[in-house]
Order: sequence, then structure tokens, then C-alpha cells
Amino acid sequence: MKFLCLAWEDEAKLNKLTEAEWDELRRETLAYVDKLIQTGRLVTAEPLQSAHTAATVQVRDGKRLVKDGPFTESKETVGGYFLIDVRDRDEAVEVAAGWPSARFGIIELRPLEIGLPTDRRYATPK
Repeated sequence: MKFLCLAWEDEAKLNKLTEAEWDELRRETLAYVDKLIQTGRLVTAEPLQSAHTAATVQVRDGKRLVKDGPFTESKETVGGYFLIDVRDRDEAVEVAAGWPSARFGIIELRPLEIGLPTDRRYATPK
């Protein structure tokens, strides 16, 4: 079962880390990535640039609207993502809890939908 994990982070909090603290968090994260690769649970992971570099795009009445900045203004923004392949939600929670930046922010787990359903876009929550 595949889950997309979104790492919600507070840029200001991470930017306040000392160089030594950042180096330790970075090394810990890269070691965790290696562990997940070795156990076959990590499909891919990438950091994102600052939310300040974001653009939002929408089309309304045939017109394209582009705005600079993230979709919402919030303290925490999506700082990166990782895609995992695990047995079930419990294992996904275990993997997310081990992600080092979970101590500084939030890891949102979203199971991937296999194909695009024909009856409706989103399944009714159980």
C-alpha cells in the first residue's frame, strides 16, 4: 500500500536552528532515508523550496489565474514529501513517526488512490 507523506514544517523554526543543529538534523534525515531504502519502504523523497517560491494556478470561466505564493498563508507549509510502500496504515504511521522533522512539524499521510474511480472522485470515509 502506498502513502504520500507530506512534511509540514515551520520555516521560521527550522531557520532558527544553529548550523550544528541543522547539520545533525540533516544527517539524521539522510540516515533515515537510507534505512527506508534498505528496507524497501521508500519509493522517493524530495525536499521542496521555500513556500515563498510557490505559485498557485487555477482556471475559472476559461481564464487562467496565477498568484505568487502558497495556496494558504500559514505558519507551517509543505516542506517536502516522501512516498512509501508499506503493508498498511499502521506501518505508514510508524514510518512517519520516525521521520526526523516530525519533531518540528507534522507528517500528513495520504493513501494513494489506485486509478481514478468511476463513481466519484473521493471515497466516503469509513
